Amino acid sequence: MALRTPTKLKRIGKSGEDIFVPRGESSEVAKPKRRGRRPSHTEHWTKVTVVLFDRQIVFLDRLSADIRAASGVAISRAHVIRALIDALSESDLDLTGTRSEADLKAILTARLGRYRT
Repeated sequence: MALRTPTKLKRIGKSGEDIFVPRGESSEVAKPKRRGRRPSHTEHWTKVTVVLFDRQIVFLDRLSADIRAASGVAISRAHVIRALIDALSESDLDLTGTRSEADLKAILTARLGRYRT
């Protein structure tokens, strides 16, 4: 039986010298990864809670489903609400004389060209 000459063993992984070597700051170390989806808007925003009736939620959900079926683009409830608020703010409607939600609804539906009684 022949004797083997001892060979230097090659270790796998990092040694203590590799672990404790100081490194320059990298962007990954400086910025922790954010969780969740990337925001679809770049403007500063505030989260608010709004109470809507069930029929309004059903309408928004059906509208977003219809938009997705027709165009393949996903539009959320928040997208629809923000678009309506932006359109209202850019319109020339003077709503300062309204006294109730019913007054607002009457003015807006008349302006949109359709009024149901």
